[in-house]
Amino acid sequence: MARRSVSTSSVAAGTGQVVSHRVFTLPNLVSLIRLAGVPLFVYLLLVAHETIAALVVLAVGASTDWVDGQLARRLNQVTRLGQLLDPITDRAYIVVTVLALTVSGAVPWQLTAVLVAREAVVALSIPVLWYHGYQSLQVHYLGKTATFVLMFSFPVLLLATVGGVVQAVALPVGWALALWGAALYWYAGVLYLIQAAQVVRAARRSLR
Repeated sequence: MARRSVSTSSVAAGTGQVVSHRVFTLPNLVSLIRLAGVPLFVYLLLVAHETIAALVVLAVGASTDWVDGQLARRLNQVTRLGQLLDPITDRAYIVVTVLALTVSGAVPWQLTAVLVAREAVVALSIPVLWYHGYQSLQVHYLGKTATFVLMFSFPVLLLATVGGVVQAVALPVGWALALWGAALYWYAGVLYLIQAAQVVRAARRSLR
């Protein structure tokens, strides 16, 4: 079955933004650098046991979540690769980071289970979308908001492991952000599944 996007450039639905198939762009480079920060964070936290350095890497990765997307839009460099890299990087930061934090003892396994279960549920829709010719769906703003809140909560929860007064302040703030982010993350996931069901139904009707 033919994919919906096969030309060297296309227009993103509902945005009027031209989407190219270029690879070497500044926004894509930023996304790749952010993605490289994930294994670096894991190494610093679990292998080198450099908590402060890991905290810095995590904080930088979380705080620059919006940079690649903003650069792509402002420079008119929205690419298909960038549209794939952005959610992959976000998911890597959430899943890998929370797993590493669980192994280190910074967060309990229950939070990890909630977030990983959400990713697994949404991932089940991807092969179905591919089968019907859709490579991906438009990222919902609630999903981006949830990702930002979660990625901001992780450095705060890691900071709480320092102990003392820092822990007394960072722990409740980190958990407030983590719980809020997890709830938004699941809500965004449900919206994504609803959207996926709608486009699949539309694709099936078009074949009748």
